[in-house]
Amino acid sequence: MAKLAVTDLALNGKKVLMRVDFNVPIKDGVIGNDNRIVAALPTIKHVIAENGRAILFSHLGRIKSEDDKPGLSLAPVAKRLGELLGQEVIFVPETRGAKLEQAVADLKDGQVLMVQNTRYEDVHDGEQVKLESKNDPELGKYWASLGDDIFINDAFGTAHRAHASNVGIASNVDQAAAGFLMEKEIKFLGDAVDTPKRPFVAIIGGAKVSDKIEVVQSLLKKADKVIIGGGMAYTFDAAKGNKIGKSLFEADKVDLAKELMAEAGDKLVLPIDAVAADNFANDAKTVTVDSDAGIPDGYMGLDIGPKSIDLFKKVLSDAKTVVWNGPMGVFEMENFAKGTLAIGNALVDVTKNGGTTIVGGGDSTAAVQALGVADQLSHISTGGGASLEYLEGKTLPGIQSLTDK
Repeated sequence: MAKLAVTDLALNGKKVLMRVDFNVPIKDGVIGNDNRIVAALPTIKHVIAENGRAILFSHLGRIKSEDDKPGLSLAPVAKRLGELLGQEVIFVPETRGAKLEQAVADLKDGQVLMVQNTRYEDVHDGEQVKLESKNDPELGKYWASLGDDIFINDAFGTAHRAHASNVGIASNVDQAAAGFLMEKEIKFLGDAVDTPKRPFVAIIGGAKVSDKIEVVQSLLKKADKVIIGGGMAYTFDAAKGNKIGKSLFEADKVDLAKELMAEAGDKLVLPIDAVAADNFANDAKTVTVDSDAGIPDGYMGLDIGPKSIDLFKKVLSDAKTVVWNGPMGVFEMENFAKGTLAIGNALVDVTKNGGTTIVGGGDSTAAVQALGVADQLSHISTGGGASLEYLEGKTLPGIQSLTDK
């Protein structure tokens, strides 16, 4: 890797600033899923083992008013991290000031301190000022001053954004390095984009063409096949002149879909049937129809059908690199999750046959976790938006701001 990594740093006795992504689901102070906390453990444990003093920064949710702050405190996260580490995590309920500075000064080798939610800095005195989210230079400089000129960024999920807690700190220290998680993301996604083992197949799902058009265009230039699923497929169906009933589609993207199909030829693989329902509900009346025959009036497509599953499996059968982002249907409803779950199982087979499989995006990740196969795939990306922008070939500020080797 061209950037400094955590293993390049001398950490003994140093106050080590570290950006993690602990943006976990919390309701009434209870963490719904601690995967992101677990993902950061290797880097935190490395800092502790090297007798560094870890000072952690993370955002949690969005702070739009003073009323949002109590429900988005990182206190429950600090408690859970302590349980996972088997040692106390000192939590400072502030983002700046004498109390934080004293806590940092009192920190001993091998101890861990967590700063309050960085997005508390987005609201002051009832005003939304977005000092964190807009990378306020003074805030980044202040946070950088708390450490010993060493910063580790292990928050790939925010790497596509320039915030005070990532780019701001990195810009004000001598050494800004990638943590183990960031390093892994760069390796897997970078290899997929730059030097994939072929055949290289990309699977793009989700609701809207507009959300993923840039990544589809980018991947059509790099991949051998690009499979399209989810709600966005109906915009392509409309572009082909197929009846789509009351399925979700974007009328203003139909011409663009026509252009993509004309340019891509057989490189673009679209569903050939659909499971359609008369209502957006798990217990709705359903029909399975061929795409060319069209979806009946009053029905909406909510999942790919069995013929599409077989087609997609065939495309994936000899793949050596697969990137998947976005579900094939309304995955949250059991009766419309079959397509998404089938893709998850197909990726297990690709991995077993020596291929590299990368999953990104919340729904795709939830699918492989629900299947219990996440640990049988090569890499589960922790950044939905960041992984998409990386696949588009964009420069991510959180990575660019790291120190070159």
